[in-house]
Amino acid sequence: MVGIIDYGVGNLFSLVSSFKYLGISAEKVSDEKSIAKCDRLILPGVGAFGDAANALKTSGLDMVVKRVANEGTPLLGICLGMQLLFEKGLEFGEHEGLGLIPGNVVSIKPLAKGNKIPQIGWNSLEFTANKGDIYKYTPNGEFVYFVHSFHADCPAEYITAQTEYGSLLTASVQRGNVMGAQYHPEKSGESGLLILKSFCEI
Repeated sequence: MVGIIDYGVGNLFSLVSSFKYLGISAEKVSDEKSIAKCDRLILPGVGAFGDAANALKTSGLDMVVKRVANEGTPLLGICLGMQLLFEKGLEFGEHEGLGLIPGNVVSIKPLAKGNKIPQIGWNSLEFTANKGDIYKYTPNGEFVYFVHSFHADCPAEYITAQTEYGSLLTASVQRGNVMGAQYHPEKSGESGLLILKSFCEI
């Protein structure tokens, strides 16, 4: 079963609906016992890094997520959920993340070169040499839906796809069984559904 981590931050309805459409069993999970029963986990998130990190910590789920990820459970962070996978977020101060992938989350403003902030809309994925496991059914150049003002500044070895928005921004990452998508697969139509399907086949 896919567990969608519910810590009070994120639009879970679209994710639940996406998995239902795919015929894949997925449920919202919000405690250690229910998370332990899942063979895959989704960490969603919307809003500001600090607020989400605090919500995850206050719920006690930060340590649970780190433990199950370190034990090998496939974990996919989406949008802000991806950003939480990193060591620090630099939005409205400096905030500690989960530290599952080396790197920091920084503003895209210096890289956007006059483009509107946040980036809202469809943009293409450009795969790196480290094409991630979630792209089994996805061709290079496929369009997905982004809503973000920050992105991951991390070692190239963890970047699986980038997107052009004034400069190349980090679109997705992977470190072993820990993966992240800066865009919203659940809002990316057929393309996004195939990405979620691929994740469930890892």
